[in-house]
Amino acid sequence: MDKSDVEKLQEIVDRAKNLVFFGGAGVSTESGIPDFRSKDGLYNQKYKYPPEYMLSHDCFVERTADFYEFYRDKILAYEAKPNAAHVFLAALERAGRLSGVVTQNIDGLHQDAGSHLVYELHGSVRRNHCVRCGAFYGLDAVKAQTGIPRCSCGGIIKPDVVLYGEGLDDDVVSGAVNAISRADCMIVAGTSLTVYPAAGLIRYFHGRDLAIINLGDTGDIPGALFIRHKVGEILGQIKIN
Repeated sequence: MDKSDVEKLQEIVDRAKNLVFFGGAGVSTESGIPDFRSKDGLYNQKYKYPPEYMLSHDCFVERTADFYEFYRDKILAYEAKPNAAHVFLAALERAGRLSGVVTQNIDGLHQDAGSHLVYELHGSVRRNHCVRCGAFYGLDAVKAQTGIPRCSCGGIIKPDVVLYGEGLDDDVVSGAVNAISRADCMIVAGTSLTVYPAAGLIRYFHGRDLAIINLGDTGDIPGALFIRHKVGEILGQIKIN
């Protein structure tokens, strides 16, 4: 990695008065949470059914026990802690320089680090509800039970995550679009920009500076600063001046 890449990113952050961050799975891999599309990701492992089905609304309805076995084994990461990327973004928000974190992740690590302006496009494992009575449950309720977690009314508890076959929340998308469209700087990190409709949100950015931090290819985006490196290792070097 060329040291000048970090210096260029530092200059971009120093100029920014209204920065928005758009993050994918690569933001959380340094916290020990596996991604989906890398060579070691979930999509390249063997399961009883394809991961796209295991994380679908159809699987939740048709094979709920199989869904929860996969969900607990591969998606929930009870011991994961925020890494340098999460910490940096929370500090930038406290400094009044960050107007929003738009994330495709469902792990809640941005909030653990202290961020409040978080738009969770795909929901969160921290929120769950009963499909029968609508009662709310935190992550501990899922963790405490084995098999299919159930409400006190007997209904099945469903995680408030966007499964395959489900749509994004309109209010969350609207908030993310508003934050992106008002930003003068955008950092896109840990995503291949191939998951739609979420990845399509970057078209609303019309600011001055765009930086992309990702180990893999994200396609050709004219005028962007590309840094092929781990997100936390890069953002951990950036100072908030």
